[in-house]
Amino acid sequence: MNKTFKIYAVIFIVMMVILALLEVNKKETTDWRKNFDPNEKSPFGLFVFSNEANYLFKNNLKEIEQTPYEYYNKQKKGAHNIIVIEHDIDRESWKKILDQVSDGSDAMLMVSRMPKEISDSIGYYDSDISFEDENVLKLTDKKYQNDFIKLDKFPSGRGFSYIKPQVEILGKTVEKKNTDQANFIKVKFGKGTIYAHSEPLFLTNYYLLKPGNVKYAQDVFSYLPERETVWFVESKSKVSRFFMRFVLSNPALKYAWWTFLGGLILFIFFNAKRKQRIVPVIEPLRNTSVDFVKSIGNLYLQEGDFHDMMAKKAQYFLNKVRIDLLIDTQNLDEEFAKKLHLKTGKPMEVIHEAIGFIKKGQDPYASVMKEDLARMNKLLDEILR
Repeated sequence: MNKTFKIYAVIFIVMMVILALLEVNKKETTDWRKNFDPNEKSPFGLFVFSNEANYLFKNNLKEIEQTPYEYYNKQKKGAHNIIVIEHDIDRESWKKILDQVSDGSDAMLMVSRMPKEISDSIGYYDSDISFEDENVLKLTDKKYQNDFIKLDKFPSGRGFSYIKPQVEILGKTVEKKNTDQANFIKVKFGKGTIYAHSEPLFLTNYYLLKPGNVKYAQDVFSYLPERETVWFVESKSKVSRFFMRFVLSNPALKYAWWTFLGGLILFIFFNAKRKQRIVPVIEPLRNTSVDFVKSIGNLYLQEGDFHDMMAKKAQYFLNKVRIDLLIDTQNLDEEFAKKLHLKTGKPMEVIHEAIGFIKKGQDPYASVMKEDLARMNKLLDEILR
């Protein structure tokens, strides 16, 4: 182990010890994010509501993990109840929900910022109606007069304004210094009804666990008829399947992991920088076969020994015939010609002419012209093609 590696190892161990001490002494913090997650036990999750919803709806509730567009495209349903709680829904899905309501279903929409598709369809504007740190939510119906809920942690302050005459106000935000502002409305849409509540925070764990607050939630949902109810929730299939999800979901392990990766990258960077050497450029070996063939060809051309070239061509041809066609070339007679004809399929005239040139090349006293060599070369190449 070299000295550099030891230094990096010591630095890494010291950093890990410091992180461990900080983690041990760290105070537990509360996650106040408004996640509205049915599986989340943080203050503003919907874990309590999700567990009690079946009792509230008398076992007629179904949690749907698909988008409304996908769900209603796959099946046709009769009149039923629809619940959406602070859930990002695409434009086409909103259209599907409005279609279902128009056919006789009822929709309970608990969204702090209503989509334009809904507000334009039922006639209102949603806006900031309160900037107080505390809001009191009450229903307008006299039979629910004693049921209210006080929002003392991060209320959205959202509500409805410029409401058209056909919209009925069911609930308001009550403040001491301001006039009451609508936060829960009802409007007929086709054969069904749309209920819109601008403050879904009252359904979160933090508020439902407080004494008396459950009654307000029961009153709100009592406007829905007793029948099948579908609740569109975030799909559990969207949970990350990344193999490091456990490490990254735990803050202490996540910091340790990123520290480890940072130290490893620094070590590799500095270590490689010290050891890397210039790689010499090695020229690839040059292929000299073509140059050799050209040199031999030029040599023969300058010498002008056509008889020698014919003899070598004949020798090369007969060698190919023995190896590739398995024909004995000792006697260049009629039997040899017939076998060569059968194996190559070439005309007998061509084969006889080629044999004549081969014999001429083998005769040391024969006179060979340049034209003879060219004709022989053409014939032999044609036979072996």
